[in-house]
Order: sequence, then structure tokens, then C-alpha cells
Amino acid sequence: MLLALKFKTAVAAVAIVASPIAISVLADAEPGQARSAIETPAMIDLKPGSVRYFAAGEFTRNGKPVDTPVVTIRIGRPLAIMKNQVSAAEYQSCVDEGACASVAVDAAGAADRPAVMVSWRDAQAYAAWLSRKLRSRFRLPTDEEWTYAAGNRAPDESPSRFDSDDPSAGWLARYEREARQQPVEPTPQPIGTFGANENGLTDLGGNVWEWTDTCFTRTTLDDAGKPAGVVTVNCGVRAVEGRHRTYVSDFIRDARAGGCAVGVPPSNLGFRLVRDNQPLWWMF
Repeated sequence: MLLALKFKTAVAAVAIVASPIAISVLADAEPGQARSAIETPAMIDLKPGSVRYFAAGEFTRNGKPVDTPVVTIRIGRPLAIMKNQVSAAEYQSCVDEGACASVAVDAAGAADRPAVMVSWRDAQAYAAWLSRKLRSRFRLPTDEEWTYAAGNRAPDESPSRFDSDDPSAGWLARYEREARQQPVEPTPQPIGTFGANENGLTDLGGNVWEWTDTCFTRTTLDDAGKPAGVVTVNCGVRAVEGRHRTYVSDFIRDARAGGCAVGVPPSNLGFRLVRDNQPLWWMF
């Protein structure tokens, strides 16, 4: 009888180790506490497709700034992206567990408001935490993926048609164009306030700009408009998308106070994530 009991105990122990669900409970719960429930965010599944795209970054020819090249990009795999921006309450759950840095008091905790005052690094921490919780890889979208999902809400990045001998004229024209797009009310509004695009994503182009995972680049073009020479990549600065595209240092939480590299600073910095389809049972 004692031998049989020991055998059953050993089998039960092996079953716990082999079960991903059991590992999830053991890994995430503190001693004497139940594992907190995290709901899977609402996702929009987009089919592969192509989109006209104004390339991200800075481009020069013969040492002078030139207009952004227009290319056609193809998203070759299905894209699962959050319907809504990550809410303040969702982000606060990560803060409460010590996996994310806290944000300003007036930006924390609201279930119906987007998380703002978050840096690219904060968004990365949240994505890693959510991936561990839900055993599926969540990450920031690339600028190309964000533009594809944004559809008719993607910002107008059309060339400024400035005289190449006077690039400041183009910069001023862009600044004026972006300034006219600024929302009257900069305070983050309830999720859904700015409506949905044709793909069902909410609040694109509202008053919360969204981090992407795309690094800032400087590219030299030849006379035919093709990349020539070395492309300089700065991953300490990331592309941010909203009513216009800009580039912000990865540690900045409030671009209005500095850190915005191009154009009118974003009113608020937030984010939404994409989900890769492979499960991550090994993350605990």
C-alpha cells in the first residue's frame, strides 16, 4: 500500500511538471495567492495584402534632404492586431505585478481610457509581461504593419514638393500641415471616441500616437532614387504613428516636453500590440 501511494505521488508530480497550465499557475502566483486573471485583448485578424507606403526615415541625395520615397509593401502573413489601444487599467495590471514601470497618477487605472505617458521601453515591458501571461507572443507592430492596419486612417506622408536648395521651406510646410491637424482637446478620451477604420481598429489618428518597433534610419539615395551606400540605423529612436508620423527617443514618455525628432510633438504616447500565432508555453 505504501509503495502504491508513493508511485501515485510521483506520477502526479510528473503530470504537474509536464502540464503547461500547471506551470502557468505555479510560475505566476505568489505563495498563498491565486494567479491573477488576464483577459485576452480583442484582436482584429487581417489577411495578407499590399499597401502604398511612404518609407520611414530620413533620405538624402547629393548631401541634401529629399522627399520620402513611395513604395508598395506587402504584408505576407495574416496580421493579428489589437482592436483598441492598451487601456490604462490593462497597463496598471502590469504595474501592480512589478513588471512595468508606473506612470503619472492622472494617466493610471482608467478602464475606458488608453494608457498614455508610456515610453517605447514601457511598451516593450508590457508586451513581454502579456506574452508570459497569455503564453502567446505579443509585440509592437512595425511601422509597415501599423500603416497596413490603419488603412484609410494612415497619416498623409505625401511629399512636400519643396525646393531641394531650401529644405527649410519643406520642413515649415510640413509643420504647418501637422499643426492644423492637432486635436482641440489633448486630454485622452474614452476608448472608441474617435471611431473605427474600415478594418475595425479604433481611435487611429485620434489624440494618442502609437509606438512602433521601427528604428529611425538615414538613407542616401542615388540619382535614380535607389538606396546607395550605408544606411545609418538608430534604434534609440523609434517611429511613432498617429495624426502624423514622427520619431521619438525610446525612453520619452511625454514628447511635448522634448524628444520629438520631427514635426509637431504628439499629444500623448500610447500603443497597441500585434500577436504572433505561435504559442509560447516555454515562457514562465
